[in-house]
Amino acid sequence: MQIDTKSVTSGSGMPVTLYFPERTTDPLPSVVLMHERYGLVQHTGDLARRLADEGYCVATPDLFYYMEDQEALHAGTVKAAPSDPFILERLDEVVAVLSGEPISDSTKLGMIGVCQTGRYSMIYGAKRPLGACIVLYGGISDWDISDLRPEHMADVVKELDAPFLGLYGEIDHSISISEVVKLRNVLEENDKSYRIKIFEDAPHGWLNSTMPGRYRKVAAENAMYEVVRFLKQNLSPTSGRKGRVVWEFESNKDGKYDFSKNVRFE
Repeated sequence: MQIDTKSVTSGSGMPVTLYFPERTTDPLPSVVLMHERYGLVQHTGDLARRLADEGYCVATPDLFYYMEDQEALHAGTVKAAPSDPFILERLDEVVAVLSGEPISDSTKLGMIGVCQTGRYSMIYGAKRPLGACIVLYGGISDWDISDLRPEHMADVVKELDAPFLGLYGEIDHSISISEVVKLRNVLEENDKSYRIKIFEDAPHGWLNSTMPGRYRKVAAENAMYEVVRFLKQNLSPTSGRKGRVVWEFESNKDGKYDFSKNVRFE
């Protein structure tokens, strides 16, 4: 399928690129796809094209556009540290962009956060209406309150009103399986619908095909299957939880798992 793109600018001057199937006339369910800590790079565009090919209007905002040294950001030698309120404002702008596009049905909205931005999809889902909240190896490396994070992550989860999909890796050096289990417990304590899956032998960044040291093809392909299935379940015209709460937890880990032995892959 041919994928078209459109570059727009939000109210604050943030660049947003839209991806959607060519020659589509009816409004499409929409997805906000956020980048990793490296800013808006090729990997995010690759994922956006994949999702657009499944019939979605995909918005990829450049959330860290304000960083002066974009080259260093993309290389990972500097890191953006925006506050949760700042990000919420930027995401409101992205949704406003989608709401103004005839190709987009922003009432059927999913949000995907990857790595650092995993937290942001949860923040948005706790504060705004959302049809599907998806996190890929992110969101739970820091639960505590700080100047940048005015709410404890457990309180964010309590407010989350969208069904949640979390995909994590067994040998992630930054998020332990115990943290994933902690997230599961908070979701269940608050009767939130979720699906969580931990992929065997997958390090942090296993979805990113532009990083050969981290990329795990089987896990990446399975993860995209999970993402697309979850979006279709929750953003289709007939979707609706109808008062049901669904809990799904799938893990494949070594019986001698030791988080302290996990290392960072390049």
